[in-house]
Parts: sequence; C-alpha cells; structure tokens
Amino acid sequence: MAVLLAGSASAQDVRLIADNARDALNAASLLRALDDDADPQDYVAAARADYRRLLTALYAEGRYGGTISITVNGVEAANIDPLDAPVTVDEVVIRVDAGPRFSFGDVVIAPLPPCTTLPADLGPRRTARTERVEAAVSGGLSAWRDLGYPKVEVADQRVVARHDDRKLDVNVTLDTGPRLRFGELNISGNDDVRTERIEEIAGLPKGEVYSPEEIAKAEQRLRRAGAFDSVALREADEANADGTIDINAQVRESRPRRNGLGIEVSTIDGWTLSAFWMHRNWLGGAERLRIDGEIAGIDGQTGGADYRLRGTFSRPATFNPDTDFFIRSELAREDEPEFLLDSASVEVGFSRRLTDDLTVSAALGLLTAREETDAGTREYTLLTLPLDATLERRDEPTDATEGYFLNASLTPFVSVVGDVNGARFFADTRGYYSFGEEAQVTLAARGQFGSVLSAGVDEAPADFLFYSGGGGTVRGQPYNDLGIDRIEDGEVITSGGTSFAGLQLEARFRVRRNISLVTFYDIGQVGDTALPFETGDWHAGAGFGLRYDTGIGPIRLDLATQASGDDVGEDLQVYVGIGQAF
Repeated sequence: MAVLLAGSASAQDVRLIADNARDALNAASLLRALDDDADPQDYVAAARADYRRLLTALYAEGRYGGTISITVNGVEAANIDPLDAPVTVDEVVIRVDAGPRFSFGDVVIAPLPPCTTLPADLGPRRTARTERVEAAVSGGLSAWRDLGYPKVEVADQRVVARHDDRKLDVNVTLDTGPRLRFGELNISGNDDVRTERIEEIAGLPKGEVYSPEEIAKAEQRLRRAGAFDSVALREADEANADGTIDINAQVRESRPRRNGLGIEVSTIDGWTLSAFWMHRNWLGGAERLRIDGEIAGIDGQTGGADYRLRGTFSRPATFNPDTDFFIRSELAREDEPEFLLDSASVEVGFSRRLTDDLTVSAALGLLTAREETDAGTREYTLLTLPLDATLERRDEPTDATEGYFLNASLTPFVSVVGDVNGARFFADTRGYYSFGEEAQVTLAARGQFGSVLSAGVDEAPADFLFYSGGGGTVRGQPYNDLGIDRIEDGEVITSGGTSFAGLQLEARFRVRRNISLVTFYDIGQVGDTALPFETGDWHAGAGFGLRYDTGIGPIRLDLATQASGDDVGEDLQVYVGIGQAF
C-alpha cells in the first residue's frame, strides 16, 4: 500500500491511499488539483465528481473490480448534500482498492468493412483497457465513413466483466446506414463573398460518393483562399430521398483589408523599409489584390538605395478548385555597386496545388529593362516563362524545428528587343532536425544552387547573375562581395557569375521559453560557368545570434564576421530582422 500526500490547502489535507494505479488516479482526481484557496463547497463538489472520474481511470487501466471511498471530515462524500457542505474541511481521504487487471475475453465489433480486422491489442492476453475498445470502435466507424456511409453509428453495445475469470467481454453492433452521395452545399455566414464562388472554391464533387477526405479538402481550400477567419463543413442530420446528403458550410468572413509595415537593418546592407496593402475580397469572389513597396540599402554600403513597387492579383478556383490565376507586375530600381538597373515586368499565369504540400506554377512574362555596368549601357525586352515548384513540409514555416522545404524555379528568356537569350535556374533547399528535452536543440541547414544557361556573364541580364555575401547568402561577408572579375579593354570589370552554390548551417539552442541562442557557419561560391565549382572563388562567414520569440515569429539578431580570406575576424556585421534567417 502507498500513501501520497498533497500539500495542505488552508489547513486541509487531501490524501490518496491506493494500492495500484496511483499515477492514473492522481491525474484524474479533481480534489488533487484544487487550489489552496478552494472553499468547502469546492471540496464537496470535487469529491462527488471524483467517483466517476476515478472509476473511469481504473477502467482505463483495465481494472473493473475496484472500490472507491472518498470521505470529507470522515463522512462519505456521496452522503453529503451538495448544498449542505461543512463550514470547514479538515481532511479529505481518497481510498481506492484498484482490484486486479482484466484481460480481453470475447470481443466482437461488427459489422466491419471488408478486409478489416480487429486490432491485435484486443487479443485474449491483452490488458482490457477501455481506450483500446474505444479506438477500435472509432476506427470501425471511420472506415465505414471513408467508404461513403456518413450515418454509421453504434446501434448496440454490451460490455460484461467476468470477475471470476478476470475477463472483459465486448460486443458492439454497428449500424452502417445507407451509402450516400454528395448533395447540395448549403452556405451560411457569408455577406460579401458570393455564394457561387464559395461553392467553386470548396469544390465538393456533387453527385459522387460521400467522402470525409473530400470534406477536409474543401475546408482547406476555403481557408487557403484567405477570405475567411473560420470555416466548418458538416453533413446534414438527415439524408435526402434520392440517396444524397447535403453539406452545411458555416463561414466567417475576414476583414477585407489588411496592411503592414516591416523593417530590417544591417551594418553593411543598411536599412530596409517595406509596407503592403491587401484586399482579401476585391471583386466579391475571394480575389486578392496586394500592393507591396520596399526601399532597401538606406545608409548602406551596397551602392545606392533600391526601390521596388509590386502588385499582385490572384483569383482562387480558376478552371478547377486547386488552380489559382494570378497577375504580377513590378517596377524596380536596383542601385548596386556593379550595376544600375531600372526594370518593369508583368507576369500572367496559373498556380496549381498538386497535393497538400506540393505547389507548381507557370506564367508568361514580359520584362523590359535598362542597365548600366562598367561594360556599358544597354536596353532589352524579354519574353519569359517562369516555372516554379515548391514542396513545403516544415512544421512551422516561420520558425521550423522539423521537416524540410524545397523550391526550384526555371525561367527561360528570349529577346524581343536586344540580343539576350537563355534560362536561369535556382534551387533553395532547407532541412531541420530537433532533439533534446522538448526539442531544445534544432539543427538547421540551407543549400542554394543557381545556374544561368546558354548565356555568358557578359550576355545575361545583370540581375539574373549571382553574387555571394550578405544576410541571404554568407553572413559576415560584405553584401554581394563575391562575384566574377574579367578584363575588357584592359580594365577589370566585376559582375555576377553564371553559377552559385551556397550552404548555411545553424545550431539553435532554446535557453528560455522565448529565448534561443544560435551559432552559424555560411559558405558561398560563384563561378563563370553554368555549373558551380568548375571555376570561381569561395568565401565563408561565421557568427552567433539571439532569437526572441514574439508569438508571430522570432526577432532575429545575428553578429557575424569573415571566416575566410585575408580579413578573417576583422569586421563585425550586425543583422536584425523578424523571422529565422531561413
């Protein structure tokens, strides 16, 4: 026998005396969880509720012959009128004889779908825990629902404990009901988003066999549309006479407009200020219009200030529920040490979600630009065909601890005006692994690979070429510090390269609930051939950082210095932003 003592509550003691299952009983008891300032009425109410809670805990442990006694000041709690609690409570004693464990006897759960068998943990020598029965019944119900029987239910159940044999017999009868097809989607809660557009976005296959998976997909599509704060789909209480069942959709619309501001600072890159304005339901069909503006390189050592104004329009459920139509346009000026570029572009295309975590897109674009470099000034207009694929399997994109992320883009380009032809490829891969108590240590890695095909360093657009250095590639090295040097007319001209490879490694240590320390090492290589590592140079940077979790993403502070070259450790660069570095 064991006695567990709780701390006193205003001179009251709550004692649990049990021969077995102490942890389960302690976790189930309301009396054991009372605060120190609880009054006598609370003790009586908790004691009366504990009979059922403790009995349920015993059943969960496979014990069906136990006895429970709960006394308050020596009086059995079940005999105390809830409205006649004692003035003071001096002692509460919980006595439990847990009794022996039972194993399963005859277990029948029927009918089950074809090719479905009872779980092995319901076997004759397995402990008769109630959650195992509940899980098996729930699994049978789910299996029938997956086959198109939404009204399946438990028609009858008999559970008998044979105390002499210490066996538990279970007999559960399921009533499958009829196999049904999807009927109408009945929508409520929408004021500004048109009903017919909600039906198109949800994409429930009317007339096809009922499927919980299709309902889950419809909910996800509506949430992804971004026009709703909440979405809930439930089948109607009754089936229709024609063998269909209607689905009721309850939505709550989001506020249509949203705006935001952002700021980042680096000792080398300078200040970056950004802002956006967005309308979530621009034309009444969950169409999204977003305007972004950005000024970067303010007071930095990376040339002059860069300006960017971008507009994006997207329409969900175009042609089918998983395909979005989009139009993107941008005006930009990039004032970099190696080039000055003014450009305007527009892209029209489609984005298709192939699975929950895989999205592909294709567009037709027009880009016109004027660039000034040490090699001269030129103007060109390009037709582009941007292709993109993203596989998102991180647990939390803004602060990942597990999973991985893959993105690959290919942009062929052909001259309309000028003589610039080729293709640009870029891939970004990220992986995360955590270990330790409550995943206190996270190892993160990022690999980047870029290539310009069929166009040399002196032919490709300046902003299609690759540089290394700065917060997005190699922290600790100056922004775009590594490129390609070539000689033209006796002069050394520096430009980006036609290939790039980069690796960033981080170890993140959570030292407090909201505070983490980070160490990192970054490396980058730039070459003048289509494949990295054939030519060119490399450099590295290293440092440490601090993260403070705000709930919407960590505030990031990184301190870094050069880890290669002649200036190792000479300069300290500071990076501040919101969100992890990758």
